[in-house]
Amino acid sequence: MTGRADGEPLLLIQGLGADRRGWAFQRFALSRRYRVYLVDNRGAGGSDKPAGPYDLEEMAEEALAVLDAEGIDSAHVMGASMGGVLAQILAVRHAERVRSLVLACTASRHHRWRRDLLAEWADLAERRGMRALAPSAVKWLVGPRHHRRFHLPFRVLSSFVLNVPAHAFAAQARAILAFPDDIRELLREVAVPTMVIVGTQDILTPLADSEELCELIPHAELHVIHGAAHGLMVEHAGTFNDRVLGFLERASAATADAPEVLTA
Repeated sequence: MTGRADGEPLLLIQGLGADRRGWAFQRFALSRRYRVYLVDNRGAGGSDKPAGPYDLEEMAEEALAVLDAEGIDSAHVMGASMGGVLAQILAVRHAERVRSLVLACTASRHHRWRRDLLAEWADLAERRGMRALAPSAVKWLVGPRHHRRFHLPFRVLSSFVLNVPAHAFAAQARAILAFPDDIRELLREVAVPTMVIVGTQDILTPLADSEELCELIPHAELHVIHGAAHGLMVEHAGTFNDRVLGFLERASAATADAPEVLTA
């Protein structure tokens, strides 16, 4: 946990292969106003890295267990990429625990081309290791113009990819592939303030995926960052942080009078 002891709780969940360091450019900005909980998913960072298979429903429950351990009844939840899917699961399975929802660079369903890509990544990681996978994987995370002009985002995101063991990365990727699309219809029941944010250069979860999320989730806000790719919270951290903080401020005001329910 980091941030203000009297701030509203904010749970951050990262994506495939990433750990809490994926929020390095958000941690300070968000902790000035919120009590921030950064989760390492199963297989990443300081969490256990068992052999597969992994399951996204179980991983969402593990993120919720962090709030349980801290005695937190409800929190704002922000997830990126795979973490955005985990956040969606929390919003539909444990609606009373979610104050607001931020879905960054994520989607609500599979596409054949993305299934093929994730399967290829999982196989490559297991056969040749993460160093063989990193160069091609990171190209999907950083926009081409930003990569040519600034090498920092490329280096930062490469370090995230290289930090996860190959077996754990493959197990996370296959958990995404195994997750069914039927959660989509349940998103129509999400009643909390929701922000969907994406970059115009995101080729892994393109703008159309975010537009679809906004069509499914009632009253969801769509925020598009021009020139940003899948790693938008690193590439365009300042803009990303400003958009998220503005949304959370509005969401906090909208839910200030909502009753809190403690779930055992």
